Amino acid sequence: MKIYGDKQSGNSYKLILVTSFLEIPYEWQNIDTKKGETRTDSFLQMNPNGKIPILILDDGRILSESNAILNFLAEGSDLIPNDSFERAKVFQWQFFEQYSHEPYIAVARYIRHYLGIPEERRAEYESKQMGGHKALQVMETQLEKTPYLVGDHLTTADISLFAYTHVAEEGGFDLSSYPKILDWIKRIQSLERFVPMKSF
Repeated sequence: MKIYGDKQSGNSYKLILVTSFLEIPYEWQNIDTKKGETRTDSFLQMNPNGKIPILILDDGRILSESNAILNFLAEGSDLIPNDSFERAKVFQWQFFEQYSHEPYIAVARYIRHYLGIPEERRAEYESKQMGGHKALQVMETQLEKTPYLVGDHLTTADISLFAYTHVAEEGGFDLSSYPKILDWIKRIQSLERFVPMKSF
């Protein structure tokens, strides 16, 4: 099994976390998005959408989209609830991550941390702040009620949201205003087989 990803990508980091938590063996194939490696003919044959991460199974089947891969890898584990309603809540948080969280926090992080907020992207960066804080407040509200996003144990919902939330300050988001999120981050970091983003 091979995972194609970029070490600076939160979406790729989700898969690093789940494979570590579940002790799933794989081969890492590094893709440098800054060098255009997702736009090569060979990569586009694997994923016409030209995005990472992608998973290639031993039999050659290919799966893209980080949360789809995450849930596939976690199938049958405690990271995906057996209860149909709780499972739907996991998916609810993952849709939230892709539509209401990642477009603001991950993009702001990219503009600030990797590009240094060039003047031509300053307005875009500033526009991401409001949406990012709204997403963080939604998470904070839930984490005031439960230790994890879907109840009292880790699920793939937490892995999905952890990836970019724990580095949100690199996008200019002050997490000190969100004490429950900070507690949640520490809770995940203290789990057995946790691996830091910077270490892979």
